[in-house]
Amino acid sequence: MVNNPLQKYFRQPKVFVKLPSGGIYSKPGTIQGDVTHMPVYGMTGMDEIINKTPDALLSGESTAAIISSCCPNIKDPWELSIIDLTMLLAAIRVATYGNIMAVTHVCTNCKTENDYDLDLNRVIEHYMNCNYDNKIVLNDLTITLVPMNYRQSTEFNLKNFRLQQQVAQAEVVEDETERQALVSKLFKDLARVQNEIYKVTIESVNTGTQVVTERAFILEWIDNADRSVFEAIKELNAKNNDTWTMPKFPVKCDTCGTETNITVELDQANFFVRA
Repeated sequence: MVNNPLQKYFRQPKVFVKLPSGGIYSKPGTIQGDVTHMPVYGMTGMDEIINKTPDALLSGESTAAIISSCCPNIKDPWELSIIDLTMLLAAIRVATYGNIMAVTHVCTNCKTENDYDLDLNRVIEHYMNCNYDNKIVLNDLTITLVPMNYRQSTEFNLKNFRLQQQVAQAEVVEDETERQALVSKLFKDLARVQNEIYKVTIESVNTGTQVVTERAFILEWIDNADRSVFEAIKELNAKNNDTWTMPKFPVKCDTCGTETNITVELDQANFFVRA
């Protein structure tokens, strides 16, 4: 096969990153190559078009396609751990547009609109230093948690989004009794989705004599366990969510001097645009 004479003009990796979790929470085969020096390429023109497709944004297809394009070591983005996902998206943004991102923030004190330049390298550094706490010890039980993968996260987000839409639609039902009954059911459905999220993060339970990994046994146990067990799982998930949330950037209002912290919203609709 003849080599493409334009090959030397192909895009080159602009950023090299280390996966925060080392890829250990992703399905085997999801990541290939060196996870401590992973190449990240900038987006192509096709990537930008895909990223502006509403249906693809909602379903997660655009994010999966962009990761496949820009992170060739990731062979199946859907099986990628979500604790690696945010840092990779920030790295793709840096590789495509550079590390500086312009944001506008309205001062909460004097309502002045200020423009700031934020260094997204700080986001990458933040996630490289995060640790995922995956152990809960309750008497003779040791529960091992695992972060969701991108497929699970997307499915739960879609369920939650659709239920929230139904709640908004139910609020306009004129009959009060019917409206209250409908809203009550939908909030129960939302709580059920939240419980499912906690359950899916349980990887195994060590009883001291054996390690249980069968999903049917784990789900039966958690449905019949003391409330304290579920609360411990909920609390550790909340702690990990706080650890792995986007870092805040300290800023100061040019007009009144008020200092505050702002967070970059990692929303593909506005994050992956030149600014």
